[in-house]
Amino acid sequence: MKATSAAILVALSLALPVLALDPPPASSTASAKAQQTCGLGAAFHGGRRQELLGRVDEGLLLFRGLPETRAYLEFRQDKTFWYLTGIESPGATLLMDAASGRQVLFLPSPARNKEAWEGELWDSGDEWVGELTGFTEVRPASELLEVLEELTAKTRTIWISKHPHVAQAGCFDRAGPFDRRRAADPLDGRASREQALAEQLKERFGVEVKPIDGELFDMRRVKTAEEIDAMRRAGRAGAIAMVEAIRSTRAGIGEWDLDALMGWVHQREGGSGPAYHAIVGSGPNSLILHYSASSRRLEGGDMVLLDYGPELDHYTTDITRSWPVSGEFTPRMEELYDAVLAAQAAGIAAVRPGGTIADVERACARVLRERGLGKLIRHGSCHYIGLEVHDVGVYGEPLVPGVAFTVEPGVYESSTNIGIRIEDVVVVTANGCEVLTDLVPKDRKTITKLVAERGILDGR
Repeated sequence: MKATSAAILVALSLALPVLALDPPPASSTASAKAQQTCGLGAAFHGGRRQELLGRVDEGLLLFRGLPETRAYLEFRQDKTFWYLTGIESPGATLLMDAASGRQVLFLPSPARNKEAWEGELWDSGDEWVGELTGFTEVRPASELLEVLEELTAKTRTIWISKHPHVAQAGCFDRAGPFDRRRAADPLDGRASREQALAEQLKERFGVEVKPIDGELFDMRRVKTAEEIDAMRRAGRAGAIAMVEAIRSTRAGIGEWDLDALMGWVHQREGGSGPAYHAIVGSGPNSLILHYSASSRRLEGGDMVLLDYGPELDHYTTDITRSWPVSGEFTPRMEELYDAVLAAQAAGIAAVRPGGTIADVERACARVLRERGLGKLIRHGSCHYIGLEVHDVGVYGEPLVPGVAFTVEPGVYESSTNIGIRIEDVVVVTANGCEVLTDLVPKDRKTITKLVAERGILDGR
């Protein structure tokens, strides 16, 4: 998209009015139903359950949603549970029988006093739940152990997810090591939630507990049309925020200003919150790959590296752009920037069905090495993305339509405090790929023009 079009789109987007509507009466069942959604739709989540059941010959499949929050934070559902149900409410459990195809949703019993404090909570007394979700059997959570006792008398296998639970801004490559460190701590030693579930099932019911994660990862690696649409919308929200951050960049503002600005625009554009913590690195901080402090003021000669994206309908995006605070590239900035941009273009051109992520990595690295910048490479150029910003999936598998990942080469030069990374999300198509985040300009000329424009932060 041309820069002028991008500027017009952002201006129009930020000018949209916010309408204040009176909430419907809490006592109305129809109104309560109207306030609820089932993720990406009952058909999508029901289709995911049927696909998973088709991959298992026998046994029970048990998935527990997250409990209510321990802090005063908005509840966010575990990704695996949401993927299979679309339910964004605490205390839910899904039980399926591979042999019969039976699917049971367990929800907390009605607690009207609690809803007076916290709003509508899904419970076993809500008649609209079955219609909204496609479940024909909804039972109180208090009956879960009784049903398990009944069903484990006929089958001795229970499949569960051993994938570490993650909610908004969570990711397995943070959650997994956290769980392992806690289990190894001699003054703590707690097992992960998933391991505790496995141990309880074995002890109570004498069953064999097996991980279902391989099948789930295979399913999640290839996105459906509904998932790709959600990622497009997340990419659009992130792109609009990134354009505004470029426009609002000035010497003297804080990294925290761009962090807060982007978070605000993300939510205004439909995002539910961050897909990961903001990386707003200026000057020497642009060299820190996962810098999160956002505590330095921007200076005129700095390069800014901004890596930040929202989550929208549980799907994430991941965008990085780098630009000078002044808008004017020094000769060395130009040299490094153009090399990274060319490397990313080569990587995107290498995306095609039948290829591999390794092919894309090699294409990016080849350009940087040919330009004598191999020693400035500090990380790989790709990772899967979807429900988690570093999503699940087996690397090395041939690419097929529907696989989504990032292309993000970067170089980091300590002697000049110049860190540059350019990142977009791509999804494989029949003939190549679609770039889901290409609303954000990358050419130096357009970036310089954007920095010179008046931004939201200029109105303070």
